[in-house]
Amino acid sequence: MADITNHLIVSKKNHVGSIKLDNQSKRNAMTFEMWRDLPIVLDSFMADNDVHVVVISGNGGKAFCAGADISQFENNRSNDEATEIYNEAVSKASQSLSEIQKPTIAKIEGFCIGGGLGLALCCDLRIANDVSSYAVPAAKLGLGYGHDGLTRLVDVVGPSTAKEIFFTARQFTATEAMAMGLINRVVPRALLDAHVDHYSKCIAENAPLTIHAAKTVIQELVSKTGPDYALCRKVVDDCFSSEDYKEGREAFMEKRKPHFKRR
Repeated sequence: MADITNHLIVSKKNHVGSIKLDNQSKRNAMTFEMWRDLPIVLDSFMADNDVHVVVISGNGGKAFCAGADISQFENNRSNDEATEIYNEAVSKASQSLSEIQKPTIAKIEGFCIGGGLGLALCCDLRIANDVSSYAVPAAKLGLGYGHDGLTRLVDVVGPSTAKEIFFTARQFTATEAMAMGLINRVVPRALLDAHVDHYSKCIAENAPLTIHAAKTVIQELVSKTGPDYALCRKVVDDCFSSEDYKEGREAFMEKRKPHFKRR
């Protein structure tokens, strides 16, 4: 798959779709074009039955994402109309990442700041190296944070820790982030690639419809409007009526590895 922009490197291998944020001179800060094009990439992965897992990372090894590219704010947030267009792109990208019906992993190296942390929080799992750092510096910049971004943070770490992150605006270490529940795993820097490859392979080899059902039901269980029980029943029923369920049973009886096709 070709790059959508020169700041998003997109590839696919072994049932894993990869998105690398590539704005290295600015610690992979998100440009307007990156926000705008991220949903396009995610839609293509969603439509591709050969993609079972999506991994998002920062290119270069020094930063996952340092937030929004502030150098663009003079143009992209110079007036109410421009700000609305920019915010809509950010909201759509975040929503697309949080709602994609496939498992997502944020592979975090180095800085994970502001909007970069927001992106990571949109993913199902966050696996980081031991030199990564985390912050929401909005209070140092005079920025306001919207409902969606704050909701995701509170959902992950709880209200008290979310307040600490916002009120202090300081950087937290990987060890602190792990203790907060902000990330799922911390591994030595040299082992991060291998660890994420192993995790993504482990997930990709499992039944995609089962994982989709689990993700859907969990999202419904924590929904602020309450669970859609009809939807929960449907995604579970879809598993039992699928070819993959038949394949899983046959593979178990034949003592071989199953080959799931998401149907």
